[in-house]
Order: sequence, then C-alpha cells, then structure tokens
Amino acid sequence: MTPAALILLGLFGLVVGSFLNVCIGRLPAGESIVSPGSRCPSCRTPIAWYDNVPVVSYLVLGGRCRRCRASISSRYPLTELATAVAFVLQGLAVGADPPLLGVRLLFTAALIALFGTDLETQRLPNVITLPGIVVGALVSLFLPPGITNSLLGIACGGGILWLVRAGWKRATGVDGMGLGDVKMLAMIGAFLGWRQVWLVLFLSSLIGALVGALLLVAGRRSWQTRLPFGTFLAAAAFVASLSGEAIVAWYLAIY
Repeated sequence: MTPAALILLGLFGLVVGSFLNVCIGRLPAGESIVSPGSRCPSCRTPIAWYDNVPVVSYLVLGGRCRRCRASISSRYPLTELATAVAFVLQGLAVGADPPLLGVRLLFTAALIALFGTDLETQRLPNVITLPGIVVGALVSLFLPPGITNSLLGIACGGGILWLVRAGWKRATGVDGMGLGDVKMLAMIGAFLGWRQVWLVLFLSSLIGALVGALLLVAGRRSWQTRLPFGTFLAAAAFVASLSGEAIVAWYLAIY
C-alpha cells in the first residue's frame, strides 16, 4: 500500500476506535450503541462533535469533561490509537487486496472490542462473538481461509475450549473460564481457519501464563484470581491474522 493509503487507513482506524469505545462501554450493560449519542460518563451531558474528535479532543480538554471537569478514562484515546495502529498493520500485511483487507479490518475491530469488554468487565458479548462466527464462515466462501478450513476452525476453536472448560469443572467443581471464551475462539477459527486456532491457543496461553506470573510476583493477584482470557485470545488472534501462516510454516519447517 502507498504511504497515503496507510495514512487514510490510520485516520479511519481513529474513527472506528471512537465507535469501539462506545461498544466497550455499552455492550456489556446491554445498552444501545446507537442512541443516545456520546455523553460524559459522569454527568451524562451530551458531548458536542468538536469535543469528540478522536485523541485530539481528549488532549485539548486535558482528559476531562468540558462541563463537570470529571476525569475521563485514558481508555478512550488508547483504544482509538490502538485501532489506528492495528488497521495500518493490517494494511501492511494484506496489501492491495480490498476484499480481504475489509474482512481483516472487521475482524480486528471485533478483537479490539472484545479485548476492551473483557478487560473492563470480564464479559465477551454474544452480540459480537455469535454474529462473528456467522460472518467469518460466510466470507470464507469467497476468501481465505476457505469454507472448509473455516468450519473446521469453528469446530476446533469452540470444541477445544469447551472440553477444557468441562474437564476443569469436573475436576475442581468450579468454572475455569466462561462460555464467552469458547464462542470467541470459535469466531477466531471462523475467520482464520483451524490451523490458526492452535497457534492462537498456544500464544494466548503463553501470554496469559507470563502475565499471571508477573502479577503473582508483584502481589497483584492470587492463584485463585481469574484473568480475562479473552484479552489474551484477542492479542494472539491479531498476531495470527498478521503473520500466522508464516509462523506455522516456520514451525512445520523445523519438524
């Protein structure tokens, strides 16, 4: 892609990131993402368009509401920036293939929304994961990974975590993870195919173990503390969407 196209993609990512903030804030509570418009989380005052420019408005207002001066979470500009960077990276990875790029941008947006909702509320909304499974399978009729790989990805992604969840509950009597994680990995399999499911599961488990160990050493959690596994799935799936095939090919070449 040309530098100009990447810049436009980054600007588009900022706008999408602003919308994803609405999704992260409202979907876990079952609220509409359409109405009412953006408002201050504290005083509920509607936010004017000039105070809703991604990243810029947050910096101009010093991270505070213009009316009540309450502090606004840094999650808002960070999500916008993360989405912009993620969209540019997808542009670099996919190149000049508009249909595939469009699907990968949609997938990336879903991952960022799920990352945010799981991090804040430890919930992975069905309104994202279930339609995501269907959309991932449908677009695979025409685009990679292909419908067969997509359907196998759904079965592997959902089946593996469901078996892990069921086995853990049978052994300990408690739920080790929610069904949201099961549906999220099934969605990832729908978009990326069954081979990437194994890579995502490996990377997410590795990231989760490292984060958990660091928090344990720092005294921020105990062995019983439940970590938001969906955040690790999202990070791993994004990596897989960029270079998963290359990673799998490298691994297979070793053996």
